[in-house]
Amino acid sequence: MTDSIINAKVIVTCPGRNFVTLRLETSDGLTGVGDGTLNGRELAVATYLQDYICPLLVGRDPEQINDTWQYLYRGAYWRRGPVTMCAIAAVDMALWDIKAKRAGMPLYQLLGGRARNGVMVYGHANGRDIPQVLDEVAAYLDHGYQAVRVQVAIPGLDAVYGVSENRTFYEPATVGERPQESTWSTEAYLRFIPSLFEAVRERHGFGFRLLHDAHHRLTPTEAAKLGKRIEDYDLFWLEDPTPAEDQDAFRIIKQHTVTPIAVGEVFNTIWDCQRLISERLIDFIRVTPVHAGGVSHVKRIAEYADLYGVRTGFHGATDMSPVCLAAALHLDISLPNFGLQEYMTHTEQTNEVFPHSYRFENGFLHPGEEPGLGVDIDEKLAARYPYRKAYLPVNRLLDGSMHNW
Repeated sequence: MTDSIINAKVIVTCPGRNFVTLRLETSDGLTGVGDGTLNGRELAVATYLQDYICPLLVGRDPEQINDTWQYLYRGAYWRRGPVTMCAIAAVDMALWDIKAKRAGMPLYQLLGGRARNGVMVYGHANGRDIPQVLDEVAAYLDHGYQAVRVQVAIPGLDAVYGVSENRTFYEPATVGERPQESTWSTEAYLRFIPSLFEAVRERHGFGFRLLHDAHHRLTPTEAAKLGKRIEDYDLFWLEDPTPAEDQDAFRIIKQHTVTPIAVGEVFNTIWDCQRLISERLIDFIRVTPVHAGGVSHVKRIAEYADLYGVRTGFHGATDMSPVCLAAALHLDISLPNFGLQEYMTHTEQTNEVFPHSYRFENGFLHPGEEPGLGVDIDEKLAARYPYRKAYLPVNRLLDGSMHNW
C-alpha cells in the first residue's frame, strides 16, 4: 500500500512575533514541517492553508513533491502572489522534510551534498548615529562575522528602516490595530548615508564584507547616483535600491555604477526576476523559501541564476521562522552559486518553540546532520503564545504623500 498523508495541521503562534507553520503526518508515522509566515498578513496564509489546501493534501502521496507543487500552483488558476506562494512553500518544505527523513539523511544530501564547508552569514549593525553603528560593527567582527550590514538613523527623520532600540532582535511589525507611520526624505538620506560607509571603512578597514539596504526607496536615477558615489567603499552589495516591479529600472542603475546590486526578498516566482537575471541587471538574488514557493522553486531560481553569474543572498530576517531558515541553509550549502546568507537571531522563546539542529560558529551557519530539515515545532509550547495582530509600518514623504516603506 502506498504511503499517504493522513493529517495536515496549521499552527499559528507568537513567541515574540507571529509564525504560521504547517505540520504534515504520513501513514507510516513520519512528520514534516513547513513555514508559511507572511509578515503582517499571517492569517491570510493560515486561512488559505487550512480551508483550501489541507483538505487536498490528505490522501496524497508525500513522495510526489513535484506533482503536488504543480497541483497547488496550476490547479488554483489564480496563481502567484505572496499568499498563494507562501502556502505552497509551507507544503513544499514539509514534504522535503518528510522525504529526507525517510531517506535517513539531512536535506542537503538529497540536493546533491555539500558544495562548501559552511554558510557565511551577515549580521545587522544599526544605531541612532554613526558612532553607535561603528561600535555595533566592532561587536559583530569580534563575534567572528565576516560580513555586516549597516543601517543608521538619518538626522531629522523620526524613524528609519533597519534601526531599532533592540540591538539583537529587529522586528519592524508592531502590535496594534493600525500600522505605525514614519516619514522619509530621500534628499536627507542621500546627503548623509555615504558618510556612514566612509566612517566604517576608516575605523574597521576593508577586511570584511560591507552591505547596506536602501529598502526600495530610491528612483533608478537616485540609486545610480548613490551607487556611483559609494564605489570607493567597496560594498559587497546595495540591497533593494529601487522597487523591482519595473525590471528595466535596474538597467539605468547598472549603466552608471559597478556597486553590486541585490534584490528579491519580496519576489514570489522565477518570473519576477527572469529579466533581472538573464540580462545581468543584478548581482545577487534574495528570494527566500517561504516567500517563493519553497525548496523546489527557490532551487529552480538559483539554478537559473547560476547560468548568468548571479549569486544567491537569501533573505533571512526574523519574519521567517527557524523552519524556513533551516530550509535556506540546506540550499545554501549545496548550491554552487551561493553568495551570502542573511542571519538575524531569533528570540529565546522562538528557539524554544522551534527546536533545531543548525548552529552558528565563527561567522558561519551549519545546517546540522539530523535527517530532514533538522527543525521541529513544540505544539504545546506554541499554544502558550497566541496570535497577536501586528502590522508592518507605512512610510510617507515630508509632504504627506505615501512612499515605499
